[in-house]
Amino acid sequence: MAEMGSKGVTAGKIASNVQKKLTRAQEKVLQKLGKADETKDEQFEQCVQNFNKQLTEGTRLQKDLRTYLASVKAMHEASKKLNECLQEVYEPDWPGRDEANKIAENNDLLWMDYHQKLVDQALLTMDTYLGQFPDIKSRIAKRGRKLVDYDSARHHYESLQTAKKKDEAKIAKAEEELIKAQKVFEEMNVDLQEELPSLWNSRVGFYVNTFQSIAGLEENFHKEMSKLNQNLNDVLVSLEKQHGSNTFTVKAQPSDNAPAKGNKSPSPPDGSPAATPEIRVNHEPEPAGGSMPGAALPKSPSQLRKGPPVPPPPKHTPSKEVKQEQILSLFEDTFVPEISVTTPSQPAEASEVAGGTQPAAGAQEPGETAASEAASSSLPAVVVETFPATVNGTVEGGSGAGRLDLPPGFMFKVQAQHDYTATDTDELQLKAGDVVLVIPFQNPEEQDEGWLMGVKESDWNQHKELEKCRGVFPENFTERVP
Repeated sequence: MAEMGSKGVTAGKIASNVQKKLTRAQEKVLQKLGKADETKDEQFEQCVQNFNKQLTEGTRLQKDLRTYLASVKAMHEASKKLNECLQEVYEPDWPGRDEANKIAENNDLLWMDYHQKLVDQALLTMDTYLGQFPDIKSRIAKRGRKLVDYDSARHHYESLQTAKKKDEAKIAKAEEELIKAQKVFEEMNVDLQEELPSLWNSRVGFYVNTFQSIAGLEENFHKEMSKLNQNLNDVLVSLEKQHGSNTFTVKAQPSDNAPAKGNKSPSPPDGSPAATPEIRVNHEPEPAGGSMPGAALPKSPSQLRKGPPVPPPPKHTPSKEVKQEQILSLFEDTFVPEISVTTPSQPAEASEVAGGTQPAAGAQEPGETAASEAASSSLPAVVVETFPATVNGTVEGGSGAGRLDLPPGFMFKVQAQHDYTATDTDELQLKAGDVVLVIPFQNPEEQDEGWLMGVKESDWNQHKELEKCRGVFPENFTERVP
């Protein structure tokens, strides 16, 4: 019987709770639809907003404080390992070894003490401060439910009073339930009306105490750590004085030969496998092999301006294969006008010379001088050097037919003036004389200043696959050709 009675009470409570939930849900629906008025307390709602804000700020502060403590612990471990390394490399016969070991022990103790005090005076205080929020939050929620019960009882009582057929027994029971619901609500409301403003105002003192503790502990820690560092410095100075002849001198390291991405600065070649530091710094290498004195050197891409490359001014410098003595004889010979017509400003005349309008060497008059023969034999070299693309186009494609099969987006051709060794997988390997077909970058933002995208003409003619052949190359190692 006792068990049945117990079960009956439990079942009754469950049924009562279910009925309360249904009544509250019905009352909220009526309030949202505007069919029932809702008791409002703007002052209490402002207190609830402040409570939620205070809880959010406190939770964030707790999270950041835990992150700070984790960082302190990580620094402790790093400092400990660094001191262990010093103890290992400090040889037993060196003076000050015992002092250095003692300093390392004090350093470890200082870190541990700092971390523990932060936990005791900041983190635990923070946990205690936030520990009061869950209870108050649940009481606020319960107060809201009791307010709905009070409104529901009030509306039920009012509906019975305004009914056409009044039942005094029901009205009396409804009045009793209304008084009970009002009492429960007001008791909870009064308590929260007093606690919430007090909790809101307490945040100022809590923040002050917390950050004062952190600042004071950190200040003392750095003071003590500074003393230990000064003692360690004195020990090392003493060691240096006794071994002064073996002092290590820090020397400046030369920069890497490979041009870095985003700031590529290829150095002009000088015929050696790797450029020397003097070449990188001064950009004044000695002229290679048969290069002409005073020839223009490639500039660093950092000195070039962005945008479409501008063709260099016409060059009147003869071919590299022509020796200095031959150049002087050319300008003293009667063939000076024929040499001047091979400039880029007169391509028609240059083509005429290349096409063989000049008399052949075997058809010259017997009275011609040796200087004329030397000058005449040198003319083809000048033409080939000045117009490599035109000569190649005439021999290979004929009448520009080769331009019908060019890579997509082709812009112009350039010819390598120097060898360039690729330092990355996306760069082209160039030899002097290679012709490169310049194409635009797929993403213009990826183009670095002083660098172009292209494909070597020989690779394109052989494979016709742009993805495998294309790559970037330094613009200042090349010269634009027609």
